[in-house]
Amino acid sequence: MSDSHNQVRRRFTINGIVQGVGFRPFIYNLAREIGLTGTVANTSVGVLIEIQGESKQIQAFSSRTEAEAPPLSTITSIKEEPIPATEENDFIIISSEGASEVATLISPDVALCEDCRNELFDPSNRRYGYPFINCTNCGPRYTIIENIPYDRPYTSMKHFPLCVDCQEEYDNPADRRFHAQPNACPVCGPHVWLSDDKGHALDSKDSVKLAIDLLSGGKILAIKGLGGFHLAVDAKNDAAVARLRQAKGRDEKPFALMVRDLDKAIRYCELDEKEVQTLDSIQAPILLAGQKKGTDLAVNIAPGSDRLGIMLPYTPLHHMLMSHSLDVLVMTSANFSEEPICIDNDEAVERLSGMVDNFLFHDRDIYLRSDDSVVIKMDDTIRPIRRSRGYAPRPVFLKDEGPSILAVGAELKNTVALSKDEKVFLSQHIGDLENLEAFEFFKMTIEHIQRIFEIEPELIVHDLHPEYLSTKWAKEQTLSLLGVQHHHAHLASAMAENDLNEPVIGIIMDGTGFGTDGTIWGGEFLVGDYAGFSRAACIEPMVLPGGEAAIKAPWRTSLSYLYHTYGETLPDIPMLEGKDISPILQMIDKRINSPFTSSCGRLFDAVAALSGGRREIRYEAQAAIEFMQAANNELGKDRTAFDITQPENHYIISVGHIMQELVSRIDSGYSLASLSQWFHHSLITTFVKMTNRLSQNSGINSVVLSGGVFQNMLLFEGLVNALTKHNFVVYTHKQVPTNDGGIALGQVAVGRNFLEN
Repeated sequence: MSDSHNQVRRRFTINGIVQGVGFRPFIYNLAREIGLTGTVANTSVGVLIEIQGESKQIQAFSSRTEAEAPPLSTITSIKEEPIPATEENDFIIISSEGASEVATLISPDVALCEDCRNELFDPSNRRYGYPFINCTNCGPRYTIIENIPYDRPYTSMKHFPLCVDCQEEYDNPADRRFHAQPNACPVCGPHVWLSDDKGHALDSKDSVKLAIDLLSGGKILAIKGLGGFHLAVDAKNDAAVARLRQAKGRDEKPFALMVRDLDKAIRYCELDEKEVQTLDSIQAPILLAGQKKGTDLAVNIAPGSDRLGIMLPYTPLHHMLMSHSLDVLVMTSANFSEEPICIDNDEAVERLSGMVDNFLFHDRDIYLRSDDSVVIKMDDTIRPIRRSRGYAPRPVFLKDEGPSILAVGAELKNTVALSKDEKVFLSQHIGDLENLEAFEFFKMTIEHIQRIFEIEPELIVHDLHPEYLSTKWAKEQTLSLLGVQHHHAHLASAMAENDLNEPVIGIIMDGTGFGTDGTIWGGEFLVGDYAGFSRAACIEPMVLPGGEAAIKAPWRTSLSYLYHTYGETLPDIPMLEGKDISPILQMIDKRINSPFTSSCGRLFDAVAALSGGRREIRYEAQAAIEFMQAANNELGKDRTAFDITQPENHYIISVGHIMQELVSRIDSGYSLASLSQWFHHSLITTFVKMTNRLSQNSGINSVVLSGGVFQNMLLFEGLVNALTKHNFVVYTHKQVPTNDGGIALGQVAVGRNFLEN
């Protein structure tokens, strides 16, 4: 028993992602290594640590706790206080009990760690070739949790009782698998098997080896993974990729690739150090990176795109599939069109039979769908395009604590958010709420996230659009409601993740958002904060002939913009050759299903089509994406400051002037590349001109950028650079997507302000 004389004792209360991530065994081993005595336990106020020893030992413990914490943990706060010394001679872990479970955060699902990967391929290891190997530093978390506390009986591992060897690891604080809830081995854990296209199991001693042979032979496989099924084919096989496109109903949208290792990633893509680190991170997202020319990839992987979406293997099964002859696979979500990704074996057979040749199943249930996350490097920062596996449900931390809010997001790229104290828990990517399956997933996610974080919201915040399914669901609930305008939520989202409280100028550019005047907004300059906003300026509203039909056929939008500018005496433009324009002009004149829109996304569509780009699209924003790529990442010197008028109480950027300048350049024989460079440069010039005017009027110097249009690298980087040169302080998205996937964060911020004030 230690002598308490000349010793000090400290109590540490630690909060954050510190449960189910090896935090208590880390503390246990650290304290013993330093020579401290005491205890560690999960409690209702956090992880509670009492340590005793000499002052210098305690200082070493304090500094190393943050510096060396387990890779999956996130420490959000440490409170330290002196307490009386006692007599003891050991450091122990105190078991948690029911009601005293730690009020903590849940780790996202993360990639296989290096230790487990080494064991996976070690013939002498008892888990050699076992596709469900994991430890406290890696593997499934969020997608297997049914309820709290985060213990095995409340996860999808409850069906797999631990064998003697696994139980011994689970109970040993010095072991890497101490309290690793998904811990398993070939004796007691889940297993994989291969089936035909109808779900009938095939007789095979090595299902993974047979799957590799089938993929190498050009077959399409549905592979059950961490957060759902992937459809996979050999990415070097043109015919297999073409079959997959036909089966999935995906004519031209690029496919994501999984490559064996970083060497293969560098073979196919131009990567800098930040991009390499992102690929190799525990989140293992899909990275959109510039593709190299002259590779051995199938020609139809990413038609018309200068980028590839690549990721590294992140599950043991992925590593096994790519450990032999295969080094690059198409890995795309297992769904048709915009349906949610499949997660259940029976569901997969029902929905995918006929699309695939074989299924590679396993029997560990997935409780919650989780698509692969997608990121891109812009302005020297890695930014999320889709925030899902590997990131959700890790919270965004706000500056101050506040009331609990449920935000139900928008219609497209839907995510929901739930706040508690200073934390905002954003769900994984739910998708487009345009079909019953996605809407059911939306409702299930709301119920699940409330249950596992034990949050009862005081207010539900929804979009103003009356026809959004998220809005309709919100209005069926019994809680108090708040409707928030779409672009105000974008502004608030950028403010919230940058810890801003003072009013800002918001440049909010996207495709669609329901405006307070009942028209479709999307090219907005707002001045405001969480409490409210004014629409200070916008792109001139134009008629969108056929609504959704015009979005899929940008030439219709172009025709409308030309007609607005020139009337019936339309210029002789190559785009109009062979088009029967009279029905479209009648729609415009009679305003048949032809709403007004100020959308920047539609402006890009119109200019792209007129310039010789896409007249009809096969996937969202295809015309704008290819138009941006045509500029070869250059702005050029030619530019126009488009006219700004003030007919009413806000400024208008003249679309008529844009059309006149564009037609003049088309008539002069400008190439598609030159037109793209001119338009991007001109839009940047005009946006800076407008921002200067609004700043002079308001005295505000802080600018936030948000909205899906700012996924356009040329526009985004050019505008950030230009605004900075004009001495504006520019704030952008780094934690949540700039598209509608970040809307829910802004809704939470506005809702909290509403309740507090």
